[in-house]
Amino acid sequence: MNSSTTISAELGLRLVVPDRSTVPLSATLEYAADDPYAIRMAFHVGNEDPVEWIFARELLTVGIERQAGFGDVRVWPAGPDDDRTLQLALSSPFGDALFDVPLIPMADFLHKTYDIVAAGRETEFVDMDTELEHLLWSS
Repeated sequence: MNSSTTISAELGLRLVVPDRSTVPLSATLEYAADDPYAIRMAFHVGNEDPVEWIFARELLTVGIERQAGFGDVRVWPAGPDDDRTLQLALSSPFGDALFDVPLIPMADFLHKTYDIVAAGRETEFVDMDTELEHLLWSS
């Protein structure tokens, strides 16, 4: 694989509203080998521009098995009675959101990311010169 490899997938999920009912929506997952630690998720909300969040790949991976994250982003299995759903909680200055995320499509997508860049080999795909240049010129 080369560092320009990118994969994406569409994911149907549900926004959990305060009365515990849910609102279906879709999100696009994207992973790029040249940014091997991150997964981008663009939430499609009506006709507006998508709302994009960037997650650590490891956070989503660990969240499949047990609670992971703290603060603005948390992920955990839904519970013993529901082995097909993850919970994804997001918090920002604009509000909080809780999503029911289907486990199998998320796990399948994560497996594909590890086919592109194996765990522990992420540094081989980071162009440190470019990253340093970006940091020096953006400050």
